[in-house]
Amino acid sequence: MKKVLKMGSAFIGIIVGAGFASGAEILQYFTAFGYMGIVAAIISTALFAYIGMALTRLGSRLQTTSHKDVIYTISGRFLGTIIDFIIIITLFGVGTVMIAGAGSNLEQQFGLPSYIGSGLMIVLVFATILLNVDKVVAVIGSITPFLILAVIGVSIYSLFTMDQSFAELSPIANAVDTTLPNWFISAINYVSFNIAVGASMALVMGGAEKDERTAALGGLVGGLGLGIMILLSHLAIFSKVDVVKDADLPMLAIINDISPILAILMAFVLYGMIFNTAVSMFYAFGARFVTIGTSKFKGFVLITLLIGFGLSFLGFKNLVAHLYPYIGYMGLLLSAVLIYASIKLPKKVAR
Repeated sequence: MKKVLKMGSAFIGIIVGAGFASGAEILQYFTAFGYMGIVAAIISTALFAYIGMALTRLGSRLQTTSHKDVIYTISGRFLGTIIDFIIIITLFGVGTVMIAGAGSNLEQQFGLPSYIGSGLMIVLVFATILLNVDKVVAVIGSITPFLILAVIGVSIYSLFTMDQSFAELSPIANAVDTTLPNWFISAINYVSFNIAVGASMALVMGGAEKDERTAALGGLVGGLGLGIMILLSHLAIFSKVDVVKDADLPMLAIINDISPILAILMAFVLYGMIFNTAVSMFYAFGARFVTIGTSKFKGFVLITLLIGFGLSFLGFKNLVAHLYPYIGYMGLLLSAVLIYASIKLPKKVAR
């Protein structure tokens, strides 16, 4: 059970980054649809649980050290090449967004120049990636509980201090700008985007676990936990949408309303979740091209981190607005292949 919870916590940590922890993604993907955002969150929960289980189970069955092995095994050369390309773009793109998000976080809360937060993130990510995969999973999983507690706490506070009913708040929520056409497509797009983000590291994480059942349960627990956090975050933001609808970081805005001191603590938790996703993205990106643990691997990761740092100057909000929806639509292919593969599992590799 300890391994299952550890893996589940790490799965949440892989996917939860700046957009989720700040509430920016939740506001656009769920709260903008008011009541139907609750239905969208439930659909997302079910899909996250199933696909999360499929990912870690496939990784364990094939004992993979890179997403490339699994993708080509389950989808063939032609389709595998397309999916591999999608994952590569996602890993580097989201990793870069996390570097930008680290800078924006410290800039907004503490007034520091964005390059300081981004530069510090590069140092922390590189230092962590020098460790082996088990230690990386442990580092990622250890930070996640703090975010879970923060989300639960903010949700309880928001629901008990609502100034208006959900019926009164619904028109305000529906007026929030979103790039998604409706609640159903939004739910599917959000899952496919996040699966594209987390697939590579989740497969590698599953590959590090020899017991297939433990790996599968870890993915299932992680997917369910993620879905519950989405629902709680949506309810928290929905209940305060009249106050936070224009905020770049809605969850942080709610916490600032509770206590400025708690907001400072939340800023550090948020930075930790950005770190989680950044480590996952660059670790898995490096593992795709170079053997893990070698000097070439370390050098490759360092170079990609520096390139990501340069691109981060395009701005966190700008990168999220233009990159995330496209990744979500591209990720639909990957999600479909994973669901098919979970039904028709490949044979176990020799131990």
